[in-house]
Amino acid sequence: QVQLVESGGGLVQAGDSLRLSCAASGRTFSRYAMGWFRQAPGKEREFVAAITRTAGSTYHANSVKGRFTISRDNAKNMVFLQMKSLKPEDTAVYYCAAREGAGYYLAAYEYDSWGQGTQVTVSS
Repeated sequence: QVQLVESGGGLVQAGDSLRLSCAASGRTFSRYAMGWFRQAPGKEREFVAAITRTAGSTYHANSVKGRFTISRDNAKNMVFLQMKSLKPEDTAVYYCAAREGAGYYLAAYEYDSWGQGTQVTVSS
């Protein structure tokens, strides 16, 4: 497994932008597909975006498509979530997740490594 640490969350206003970062430990980061999930109070954890281990393919949830972009830098063991045009309904704890594999993965149960999460709060 890989150790993951998220950062970059905070309190912003609707319409603002924010970039989340996830730092991964280990020398085999390029073997891992990565994903971002979020969980709002009282709600289940939901998929946000996923990226293949080579960054050749990405997938974004419909709720964030066109506003959020997932990317990665394998040389730095980092994955990012650029968020634009933020809305109050984007308020949640955002989690980075990893699993070995060649594809991208949309379900939380498919991942076996998780970060501790970073809070994003969007005020109206």
